[in-house]
Amino acid sequence: MLRSFLATAIVALSLCGGAFAQNKLQVEPVQPAAPAAPATGGIQSQNIFEVKPDASADPKYAGQTNAERAKVQPGNNAPMWRAVGQGTTGYSSLPKSEAPEAGNLIQPFVQYPGSRLTTAGEAWRQARNNWIIPYGGSLLLIVLGAVALFYWRKGTIELHGAQTGRTIERFTPFERSAHWANAIAFSVLAISGIVMAFGKFFILPVIGSTLFGWLTYALKNAHNFAGPLFAVSLLIVFITFVKDNLPGKGDLTWLLHGGGMFSSKEVPSHRFNAGEKVLFWAGVLLLGAVVVGSGLVLNKLVPGLIYERSTMQIANMIHGVASALMMAMFIGHIYMGTIGMRGAYQAMRTGYVDETWAKEHHEYWYDDVKAGKIPAQRTQPAAPTQTARA
Repeated sequence: MLRSFLATAIVALSLCGGAFAQNKLQVEPVQPAAPAAPATGGIQSQNIFEVKPDASADPKYAGQTNAERAKVQPGNNAPMWRAVGQGTTGYSSLPKSEAPEAGNLIQPFVQYPGSRLTTAGEAWRQARNNWIIPYGGSLLLIVLGAVALFYWRKGTIELHGAQTGRTIERFTPFERSAHWANAIAFSVLAISGIVMAFGKFFILPVIGSTLFGWLTYALKNAHNFAGPLFAVSLLIVFITFVKDNLPGKGDLTWLLHGGGMFSSKEVPSHRFNAGEKVLFWAGVLLLGAVVVGSGLVLNKLVPGLIYERSTMQIANMIHGVASALMMAMFIGHIYMGTIGMRGAYQAMRTGYVDETWAKEHHEYWYDDVKAGKIPAQRTQPAAPTQTARA
């Protein structure tokens, strides 16, 4: 009985397959309807790209348009997508002033030396994933490793002399407020930027795609809101500290001797040493201006700028490179301002340093204070509150 059932099933399948093949051979391709005129406020969805003869295509179909090819190759949209990749402009209801490339689905193909034919968007993706991300991440890891090695060998820089108990006002409340506003904004931008750029390599495998998606979404919004705060505070920091960061006596000597970091005695300096001045001009001014400028472009906050895809791609690459360099420079600054030097964090937290600290780390500045050229107390202390008598 089982043999009879199998034989009957095989015969039935054979007959169905033969009938299907016969019907397939007899079907004539349906003529595509003529494209309808685009409605106001809509998008034309049929035959928005009419392909001209392409010499690189199959010679058998080289002179055919979309409609002609549909007769012999139903469903073959290769000519349309070839035209899309070549930058052919279609129809879009978006205004040209807001979206000048709205009619172009894909950026045109470009040919770079030593590379295959690709689109401009793909070229940007390759530059970001193959150059900016790996080399930027390597730079940050190298700097972190160098700082860790230095701390392991050198430890915290301690004072050599005993504290006197007499203090000098190093930073005013306004200077500290400007610094902390800029530091907090920078920390938010740095952490969110690192997670968005490198998080898929070390966070995504741990927490999964769902939680990582929510995390990056939250950090992206924090990044966008902290950017303007960073730009404003950066300008205030520059105006506040530019006077004390001008080149002065002893800066070249400080650089040639590495600030005495590898010796038992530091090289004399003014209120800010040469290393801090390099950080100020190269990190705060130069890289800060580049990061802020490119960030404003990415947030579309530059009035009058035409936001094309190429504009955003260039801004993204500049922003990524400058941000990596800036973070690498500020890693050393954060280290020296926290665990790298005893008393440095207290100076920015309270505004005051001991005379011994000032003399050992900034001797020229200490001499000016003792000579009366710079006041030891630049802000008036708060008047003591009187306790009301009963």
